[in-house]
Amino acid sequence: MLEKRVELEGMKVVEIEKCRSDIKKLREEMASRNSSFLEDNKKLTPHRDVSSYPKYMLSQQTIDALRKPTFDVWLWESNEMLSCLEYMYHDLGLVKDFNINPITLKRWLLCIHDNYRSNPFHNFRHCFCVTQMMYSMIYLCNLQEKFTQVDILILMTAAVCHDLDHPGYNNTYQINARTELAVRYNDISPLENHHCAVAFQIFSQPDCNIFANVDPEAFKQIHQGTITLILATDMARHGEILDSFKQKVDSFDFTNEEHVTSLKMVLIKCCDISNEVRPMEVAEPWVDCLLEEYFMQSDREKAEGLPVAPFMDREKVTKPTAQIGFIKFVLIPMFETLMKLFPQIEEVMVQPLRESRDRYEELKQIDDAMNEVQKKKSENLTVGGKKK
Repeated sequence: MLEKRVELEGMKVVEIEKCRSDIKKLREEMASRNSSFLEDNKKLTPHRDVSSYPKYMLSQQTIDALRKPTFDVWLWESNEMLSCLEYMYHDLGLVKDFNINPITLKRWLLCIHDNYRSNPFHNFRHCFCVTQMMYSMIYLCNLQEKFTQVDILILMTAAVCHDLDHPGYNNTYQINARTELAVRYNDISPLENHHCAVAFQIFSQPDCNIFANVDPEAFKQIHQGTITLILATDMARHGEILDSFKQKVDSFDFTNEEHVTSLKMVLIKCCDISNEVRPMEVAEPWVDCLLEEYFMQSDREKAEGLPVAPFMDREKVTKPTAQIGFIKFVLIPMFETLMKLFPQIEEVMVQPLRESRDRYEELKQIDDAMNEVQKKKSENLTVGGKKK
């Protein structure tokens, strides 16, 4: 009987061990599923809590600079950028009007920071850039007089979340490489859909839900409005969104919801690609960052036998050629259309774009002249070689 009992107990131990092993496997499988959605094992709760988030007091000089498109985004560390974002939410009255818990706001911003990857371009500093430009546009265009606070909250929150967990490879790559994101979203704006999904996964965590005290009807509006704006940042939809706004701009009506949505889409698009609005010394490093990200993608596409866009190919593109077309045919027409509604942006936004276009055209002329000289030199050397 004793032997039988020992044998049964032994079998129980084996069963328990097997159960433990199965549970461990299940946990690992669930973790891997989660990490494939939020790749690189990103966490939906901050890596650190607010107690270790250093308090940073903004000087009056910083506060004044923060409201202008000339703000130098390269001078600030992550914690300082987080404090600036936090200040913007307080300054615009969003914390008070939507009863946002200030500690939850800090936690949410930390979580946002932790869910941006360290790509050359699409990183947390880019998120800060876009949000700071939105903040300066709200002041420059007196948007708080024309929009509801819900609209202002949507504009700011969409800017903060618009590139969450960006993998550093664009939609064209996702679709051509048949990635998990492209399959999940049926090739329709895979990245932008992913940014939205991650944003609302973060909001679903009670510790990070800045909308916890918002009534259900307002939350529905914020949820839908934020998704609409993040999806509008897909450059494949640029023509469609700008054309729609052009049809409304001459008879624009701030009481018409469709008109306001169209304007908000154009505002986030302007902010997303606004680097060339900034002073040259602030704007130019971003071109290097973007080209580095492009080259990483095109190298991978070549290695995987996928189509390569000429503007991403390190053997075909230069800084001037990359920028001239983009400034002339994308940036200037969009900002000039917005200028019809807000003439005050001409001096501080449209003029810098025109100057940037002229500067890159001059640089291209210099490059072309240098290439011509090199070509003639090599031709002379060849002719000289033949004579010998």
